[in-house]
Amino acid sequence: MLREQSGRRRRAVVAALGCALAAVVLTACGDDGTAPTPTPTPTPTSPDTASFSGLPPSALASQAASAIASARASASAAASSASARASRFEASVEAEAARASAAAEKVLKDVKGRGNAVPEVGMTGLPRNETSGLLAVLVTITNKTDDTASYAVQVDFEDSSGKVVETRFVGVEDLGLGEKEQPIAFSRQPADAQLTPRLAKAQRY
Repeated sequence: MLREQSGRRRRAVVAALGCALAAVVLTACGDDGTAPTPTPTPTPTSPDTASFSGLPPSALASQAASAIASARASASAAASSASARASRFEASVEAEAARASAAAEKVLKDVKGRGNAVPEVGMTGLPRNETSGLLAVLVTITNKTDDTASYAVQVDFEDSSGKVVETRFVGVEDLGLGEKEQPIAFSRQPADAQLTPRLAKAQRY
């Protein structure tokens, strides 16, 4: 009797498990008993570039144009300022050279002979491609004395016959012991003139 009841319980459990499994299988199937079709995932598409202008928004474009214009104006102003400073410096150098030339000429006016400072002065010709075609001489003045001194130098430009065609004066003031300066004597004769520079006088004072 007990054996029959135990067998009936086992059959009931197996039947219940079978029904549960059937319910799971039916749920996984579609209404018609077939497997459900997976839902397709949308494929990303590229934006329509035909609608792009390639330009930034008008506000940004205006701001950029304003910045560029401002930068150009600043650069132009800086260039003008640099040019003006260069012109002033050039004028200042020319004025100082003219003053030194006048002072040297005045000193040498009353000097007899070649002067007392010829051994302290040397001359070197400069390449014409560095002087816009002009004949120019680099005059090196070295103070070899024991004290501060000023110097006046006369350079004569002679033609092939030895005739003095042009005379130029250069000078330096308050040159310290052992110091040297290198003023330049320019000839104003035509660039094609065949001239030879000569150290005519050099006076220390």
